[in-house]
Amino acid sequence: MTKLSRANLASLGPRVTVPNYRASDLHAGILHFGLGNFHRAHQAVYLDRLFTAGLSRDWAIIGTGVRAPDRQMYEALKPQDWLTTVVEQEAHSSGARVTGAMIGMIPPEDRAAIIARLADPDIRIVSITVTEGGYFIDPATGKFNPEFPEIARDGQYPDDPLTVFGLIALGLKKRRDTGIRPFTVMSCDNIPHNGVVARNAVAGVARLYDPVLASWIEQNATFPNGMVDRITPATTERERNALSRDYGVEDNWPVYCEEFIQWVLEDNFCNGRPVLEEAGVQFVPDVTPFEFMKIRILNGGHAAIAYPASLLDIHFVHDAMNHPLVGAFFAKIEREEIMPTVPPVPGVKLEDYYHLIHRRFSNPKIGDTIPRLAFDGSNRQPKFIVPVARDRLKAGASIAALAFESALWCRHCFGKSESGRDITAGDPIWPRLSELAAKAKNDPLVWLAMEDVYGDVGRSEIFRRAFTRNLNDIWSKGTEKALRDFVI
Repeated sequence: MTKLSRANLASLGPRVTVPNYRASDLHAGILHFGLGNFHRAHQAVYLDRLFTAGLSRDWAIIGTGVRAPDRQMYEALKPQDWLTTVVEQEAHSSGARVTGAMIGMIPPEDRAAIIARLADPDIRIVSITVTEGGYFIDPATGKFNPEFPEIARDGQYPDDPLTVFGLIALGLKKRRDTGIRPFTVMSCDNIPHNGVVARNAVAGVARLYDPVLASWIEQNATFPNGMVDRITPATTERERNALSRDYGVEDNWPVYCEEFIQWVLEDNFCNGRPVLEEAGVQFVPDVTPFEFMKIRILNGGHAAIAYPASLLDIHFVHDAMNHPLVGAFFAKIEREEIMPTVPPVPGVKLEDYYHLIHRRFSNPKIGDTIPRLAFDGSNRQPKFIVPVARDRLKAGASIAALAFESALWCRHCFGKSESGRDITAGDPIWPRLSELAAKAKNDPLVWLAMEDVYGDVGRSEIFRRAFTRNLNDIWSKGTEKALRDFVI
């Protein structure tokens, strides 16, 4: 077994593809916040493709972050010279590649160094992956909320910010004050209009202490919207051991993912960009149709299988897809209620996209887990399920499956599977959710009273009746029998 490092790349063997470029061949042009698995399997992979082709080598990544897991990533990647092994897996094939697109990392506690990099004219893009729930959005309005304590604190102490957005605002301020061109802020998170959301967060922090700066940011910095997609499970000892066994590589934090990868991006960069189109990125004038399709069909589909599978003690996503009832519910909610709300997408047949998603979810090699899909429902339901229900209600169309999905989420948040297994807390507001789920057993409408999740959908009499009926069925019959009666 060979420990991953630049010095050992030549010793990794023929089954592992390694960079054909040295760190000294690269120059930093991107500062990235949030070095989780998705970033290292997505943006870093696209850049690695470019660097391998001898292109855009002045756009290497400097990593950083603001949370404790970012420090853990720093400790894991530093001994291996910031390299990552990415293992792409399909049902009948797999391959490992070491990527070297990142050439350094600033630990999260060194905010002075982060600010200095943000002010560095060599940094022309600041990219972020801080998860769907990391943008300080009020779920009830869908808008940036400056009253979050962390944001309010950055507004009070603008020269010593703690949040990603406070740091970015300060970096842009320093560039404006010294006459340096602003950078592009590129969100790579899975939220609708992620560029607009990022702009609202950065300008929103700035507006708390300097409205003129906020206006300057909105007028001069750019925030392209983008749709990102690649299924990338969390790394556990299972993946580390598999990498060691199958490829002879010791990597502190490898990434296992599917072979499929997609990035659709608006070409809106104020200070240059890599030639990402040469690596397979699709540039479009408006990303809205693509993100709408992906968020509804893929992410909505994830939600549809997560909660019945959790209640039936199914751990892996591919096993859920192969379960006759869970798989049937996935097909029913997709075909009958989700897909009809998706408008035409340039160059895409929705039926083909549905089959692609079905195949990806069914991939047995990925090892994607139901707990990952079920995580953070209070942030994901208002983005992936509730808007679909709202559109269906406005159209006078059926919401039976969407209401059933909501009932399954409620039953999941009760915290016990049908076998009595404890369901791990998987939400920032889990105590509130579990308390409401317990009350909803006898009074289902308590659950729909969560205005920050359901809003007007929770006040719809049609949705309330369907939800109540479904939740009562789940509790009285059990999940499997209720699911069988619903899909058959």
